[in-house]
Amino acid sequence: MSQPRHVLLATRSAGKLREIRAWVEGTPLVWHGLEEFPHVAEPEETGRTFAENARLKALYYAEHSGMSTLADDSGLEVDGLGGEPGVHSAYFAGRPRDDAANNHKLVRLIAHVPSADRTARYQCVMAFVHGGSVVLETHGAVEGVIIETPRGREGFGYDPHFWLPDRGRTMAELSPDEKNAISHRGRALRAILPQILHLLGVQP
Repeated sequence: MSQPRHVLLATRSAGKLREIRAWVEGTPLVWHGLEEFPHVAEPEETGRTFAENARLKALYYAEHSGMSTLADDSGLEVDGLGGEPGVHSAYFAGRPRDDAANNHKLVRLIAHVPSADRTARYQCVMAFVHGGSVVLETHGAVEGVIIETPRGREGFGYDPHFWLPDRGRTMAELSPDEKNAISHRGRALRAILPQILHLLGVQP
């Protein structure tokens, strides 16, 4: 019997890790988290795009862990704010990361934006490093509208303010399964996971 393949999920976001683990559970791979590498500092995310940051993180953590590594970079783009917060979504209001502070800043800025320009999207790029190189990359996105009054208690980040017109709910009002089915991260992961299994020579 062949040895199980080991893959590192390179995120320290509890919300992201929870969503990704829900997808990969049951696959014939052994998935590891960054909690196993507490001595490894976070890399500086200097990329100008989600793709650049996803690659940067995947390469960095693969080098420091010696494992095949899956990393993502994701965030919110608001049309009326010129695409902000974009790659700065996690630390929009400064460091340390604070979802409440980020949302407070978002609502303050969006108050000056006409309702027609409050359209927005979540973006996610996933990168997979194997053998020291980025060998796989996928992208996922979901469209919505930013609302000022938060709704819902599920999810994390900007989810309470991310309204899905076709569902009549915010992302934070969806169950975890509903969110994973339509979210930017769910779409990117659904595209890359079969490719990872094929690359590593295992059957789903």
